[in-house]
Amino acid sequence: MHRARTILEGVTGATVSVGNAVDVYRNGDEIFPAMLECIERAERTIDLLTYVYWTGDIAQKMAHALAERARDGLRVRVILDAVGAFSMNSELVEEMREAGCHVEMFRTVDDRPTRLHHRTHRKLLVCDESTAMTGGVGIAEEWEGDARNPDEWRDTHFRVRGPAVRAMTAAFIEHWVECGHPTWTDDDTFPDLDRAGDCDVLVLRGTSGPFWHDIGLAMDALLRAAESSIHLTTAYFVPGERMLELLCDAATRGVDVQLLLPGTHLDKRVVHLASSDDYEQLLECGVTIHHYEQTMLHAKTLTIDGQIALVGSANIDERSMRHNEEICLAVFSEGLCETLEGHFADDVAASELIDLEGWRDRPIYKKWAEAIVNPIQDLL
Repeated sequence: MHRARTILEGVTGATVSVGNAVDVYRNGDEIFPAMLECIERAERTIDLLTYVYWTGDIAQKMAHALAERARDGLRVRVILDAVGAFSMNSELVEEMREAGCHVEMFRTVDDRPTRLHHRTHRKLLVCDESTAMTGGVGIAEEWEGDARNPDEWRDTHFRVRGPAVRAMTAAFIEHWVECGHPTWTDDDTFPDLDRAGDCDVLVLRGTSGPFWHDIGLAMDALLRAAESSIHLTTAYFVPGERMLELLCDAATRGVDVQLLLPGTHLDKRVVHLASSDDYEQLLECGVTIHHYEQTMLHAKTLTIDGQIALVGSANIDERSMRHNEEICLAVFSEGLCETLEGHFADDVAASELIDLEGWRDRPIYKKWAEAIVNPIQDLL
């Protein structure tokens, strides 16, 4: 584990912080109460950054909670991606603004037309600059519930306390400055953050550019370093040649490589078509592929050798690796990995195992559709 930490620091230039507590929340029934509690307990400041903010009870509860804290005198800042939050009820935005929340739409068509393709996919909630939450969940009714049926999406989110929160706060500030605001005001104290647990954490920010950012580099390094197991859960899997090579190389050298991907309930069918063309190569290399069949699988977790977890907002596609603004945490903790491995096993039990021969015999019309989508997979 020490060697992997040294490698990650070397290839990304980021620094591991020690003494953090990282808690795992599975599905909306656990995630949303934890987020609302963080907002309720805040005493000075609340920062929320999200890609998806749609509709549903949680959309209203979140806006009401933020507005209430602003009326209590707290500084409340909200950044909503202009594309991801396009279908949000405008009345909720007005409610927050009238209560005193500072609400910004990130990269609108009017002010940044050249960057319309480059979205912020980061999910961040930071309270009092000392507690932060991130992961895959969006603010919408699709994430409510406990993944019991196709109307309740499966996702994972994380709460962090300790020194790593400072770097997570910086991921919010980076976007706040792009929205035209100063880097800091007197409301920002940048407090010393005491040891809160036993997790070492490396915070990785992904920024849009021509090639992989730090999250892609970290994933590359971890896949190369894996010795016994790679267990990957992702909502959107369009790996590209480099990622395919990394996964196949790991399986070829004897690493247990398992992919857990959405199945029947995938919300973006075109993404599945784009990745399906790669399945045969992966299966031939010895990679195991599971299709989650209970509901839409939206979680993004990767565990390496049961010791290191890479978690956050990024998927395994070129959009996350190059086009989007993302945030991920590399967490060095056997305890956290044990929890995530337990979740992985539960999800596999609700999945279909993809067989090589069966995959080769899939209907010809599906193969034609995959061929049509393949040229645009870098944009998905």
